[in-house]
Amino acid sequence: MDQYGSDFITIVDDDGKEYELEVLSTLEYDGNTYMAVIPAEGSQDTLELEVSILKSVEEDGEPILLTIDDEQELETVYGLIMDSLYEEDTE
Repeated sequence: MDQYGSDFITIVDDDGKEYELEVLSTLEYDGNTYMAVIPAEGSQDTLELEVSILKSVEEDGEPILLTIDDEQELETVYGLIMDSLYEEDTE
């Protein structure tokens, strides 16, 4: 992982459309891996960057990213990721 640059991932939706995402943070919580991502093509000076939280799971030995359907799980993970991002900003 490049310590000084951003990580980018490409995901493909169910319709076969590709999206490039910038990974803001990765979190290990409760035995799962979560990623905070924003659209890579979004302008950095946009006031409203839409942060998405994705859950990484293995299916047939392959890692896949899923949205989180459980409201409580999403709130908990979102809070932890935002805390870690703010901690990184203040260092």
